[in-house]
Amino acid sequence: MAFSLPAWPDPLAPVRRRWRQWWLGRLRATPQCTLQQRNLYIVPTRAGLLFGLTLMVLLVASINYQLNLGYALTFLLAGSALVSMHLTHATLRGLQLHLGPLLPAFAGQPVTLDLRVDNPGDTRHGIGLSVQPDTGAPQPVWFDAAAQGQTPVTLAWLAPGRGHWPVPLLRIETRFPFGLFRAWGLWRPEARVWVYPAPERPAPPLPPSQSEPGHGGLPSPSPAAEFDGIRPWRRGDSLHQVVWKKVAHSGELVSREAAGAVRPPHLWLDWQQAGPGTAEPRLARLTAWVLTAEARQQPFSLRLPGQTCPWRESPTHRDTVLQQLALWPAAGAGR
Repeated sequence: MAFSLPAWPDPLAPVRRRWRQWWLGRLRATPQCTLQQRNLYIVPTRAGLLFGLTLMVLLVASINYQLNLGYALTFLLAGSALVSMHLTHATLRGLQLHLGPLLPAFAGQPVTLDLRVDNPGDTRHGIGLSVQPDTGAPQPVWFDAAAQGQTPVTLAWLAPGRGHWPVPLLRIETRFPFGLFRAWGLWRPEARVWVYPAPERPAPPLPPSQSEPGHGGLPSPSPAAEFDGIRPWRRGDSLHQVVWKKVAHSGELVSREAAGAVRPPHLWLDWQQAGPGTAEPRLARLTAWVLTAEARQQPFSLRLPGQTCPWRESPTHRDTVLQQLALWPAAGAGR
C-alpha cells in the first residue's frame, strides 16, 4: 500500500508574493523598451551552480595533491565561465522591443501580441520571449535576432475575461551560450487591448426589425438610378457609386446614394429582449446579434439599462457597440 505525505504549507509564500508584487509594481509602462545595464538581470542557473561546485572540488583537490595540471584545468574552466557570463548578458544588451497594433479578441480566445525586436549588433542566438504569468513558469517563444535587423515575434495571451485590459508584463531571457547563467529583462507595454464578450453559439435569430424614417427593405438602386446624396461607403456598393474625387482629396471612402433609396430594416438590440438570466448570457446573445447584423449589413442600435448606442453610418459602429458590451458593469468587466 502506497502512502503519500501531506503537503505542508509554505510559510514564506505570502512574503514572496508580496515582495514580487512590490517589485513588479515598480515597473512603469513604456511605449517601447531598450535593454540596458539598469534593466537587465543575471543569475546562475542550476547547471551553473553545479558547475561552480565542481570547480571548488577541483580546486581543493589540486591544492591537496599539488596538481599543477589540476590548477590549470580549474582556472581554465573558471575563465570560460566568466566569459560565458559576459556573453549571456551581452546577448540581450542593446535589444529594443516594440509592440505592434493590437486587434480585439473575444473572451475565451487568446489575444495576439505582435512584437518587433530590433537588433543593432551582430546575430543574437537563443532568445526567449514570453508573457509573465502570475503563477508558474513562463512558456517562452525561442528565436534568433538577425544582425542589424528586425525580428518579428508573436505571443498569445489569454485575458482573464471581457473588458479593456492592459497588456501584461513581458519577459525576455536567454541562457546562451552554455546555460550556466540566465539573463532576463521585464517590460510592461503602455497599451491596452479590447476583449469583447464571447458570442452565443449557435447564433440566435435576430429580434424583429423596427421601421424608422428612411429605413425600409427595398432593393439597392440600379446603375441608372439618379443620385442625390453622399454617404459613407458600405460593403456591397458598386464601384460607380464611389465618389473618387472626394477619395483623392480627403482619403475618405464615400458613395453616392440614389434618390429615394432606402436602407435595410433597422434593428434595436435591446437588453430586455436578450432573454432572462444573469448578465453574461445576455451579453453573449447581444454580441451574437451584433455580429449577425454586421454580417448582413443591417443597421442596428443598442439599448442597455441606462444607456443607448444609436446607429451611426461609421466603420467603427460595430466596435463601439462591442466596447459598450465589454465594459458593462459586472464581475470581470472593464478595467
